[in-house]
Amino acid sequence: MNNPTLQVSDLTKTYNHGKPNEVRVLQGASLSVAPGEVVALVAPSGAGKSTLLHIAGLLDTPDSGAVRIAGQDMSHLPDRRRTAVRRATVGFIYQFHHLLPEFTALENIVLPQLANGASQKAAEARALALLDRVGIAERASHRPAALSGGEQQRVAFCRALANEPTLLLADEPTGNLDPDTSDRVFGALMALVRDTGLAAVIATHNLELAARMDRQLRLTGGVLAPL
Repeated sequence: MNNPTLQVSDLTKTYNHGKPNEVRVLQGASLSVAPGEVVALVAPSGAGKSTLLHIAGLLDTPDSGAVRIAGQDMSHLPDRRRTAVRRATVGFIYQFHHLLPEFTALENIVLPQLANGASQKAAEARALALLDRVGIAERASHRPAALSGGEQQRVAFCRALANEPTLLLADEPTGNLDPDTSDRVFGALMALVRDTGLAAVIATHNLELAARMDRQLRLTGGVLAPL
């Protein structure tokens, strides 16, 4: 694979080292994701998929192994630099939307852009364009409590892409939705990803959704293998 956006190599991670309840979560996990590629990460609860995503997204550090984003080794960067890289290049989506309840849909997408140095006008224009892409531009002025679950998650998708990341990491992004809503919302997510050409790793229990992605991997025994 040429010039992967994300490359993780031989990651290990153990919690409670040396204790009776020691848990070896990752035991040599490796993964490369190319620009424009969407990879499904399939794993049961407790298998370590969230740990893998957090390490890949620079929210956590491995015991050993390497993480490279756009070819740059992130393993030994100081915390401030890791935070800057994460803010500029990585978008996260979780099962629960985590929108700020006191702000509108538009404002939830504008705020991370302002924190990254964008002007108010540019941030609002991008937020509206993203909301339009996922079909809810008319809901821009509504607060999360006035949105349906599917609409809330679409706003969360837009927020994750607000700063134009090159890497998207999603942890069960439709896991909190009913099957019909999940299917529609996942379609909106895939359209966003395809439009932007970013690399994406999407964790899901849903094998039908996984089959719609470019490649499927299973995390088991702390390593990754084709599904």
